[in-house]
Amino acid sequence: MGETKNPNQRSLILCMAALLFRQNGYERTTVREIAKALNLTSGSLFYHYASKEDLLVAVMEAGIRDVHDAVEQGVAVETRLPERMLAMTRCHLTALLGSNFHALSVMFHEWRSLSPSSLERVTQMRDAYEALWASPIDEAAALGLVDTDTLLVRYTVLGALNWTGQWYKPDRRLGVDALAQRLFGLLLPRVAAELGSEADPRTGRTEARVATDSGVRVPRV
Repeated sequence: MGETKNPNQRSLILCMAALLFRQNGYERTTVREIAKALNLTSGSLFYHYASKEDLLVAVMEAGIRDVHDAVEQGVAVETRLPERMLAMTRCHLTALLGSNFHALSVMFHEWRSLSPSSLERVTQMRDAYEALWASPIDEAAALGLVDTDTLLVRYTVLGALNWTGQWYKPDRRLGVDALAQRLFGLLLPRVAAELGSEADPRTGRTEARVATDSGVRVPRV
């Protein structure tokens, strides 16, 4: 009987590959080094992934998939636009700066290592994730809360959020939740100003609640 692929071992290989690709670069990391770090033979690793590039693609896809799933869940729990966009920001940063940090760092820096067919495959996943942001940003633009050049808004927001992986340290004064709230206010100030507001059923406009000990406080940004 042939060997059965172990999903846990595949996950361990992905995690180690992501770490070494980020630390040493894709080109300078060998399959043998990845296998050695896991006490495996190179043949065992190739049993799970046909080539080193297949492993790189799998690392990138895993990172995108996890962020996509996290942000989708964040969207699902909020109905109002401001809270929904804040949840998306928080979920994106939590996924980026947490367990997916190495995989997403590799994705941001190793595009040139992909063959054209692999690049197209990963790009489709990335575009599908970015499309999650298109609808709420379009909605915010229709309400006059962001610039009407919604593509530029989306690139600016996601670019700024992704860049945090280059400088954020978990021992800094801001935790990830606080960082998400501050960046949300900086990047989307008019949307952030609507947090905790209620719609007037007669006009459709929103009016901020008075900040009291028992009420909703508009976060300081």
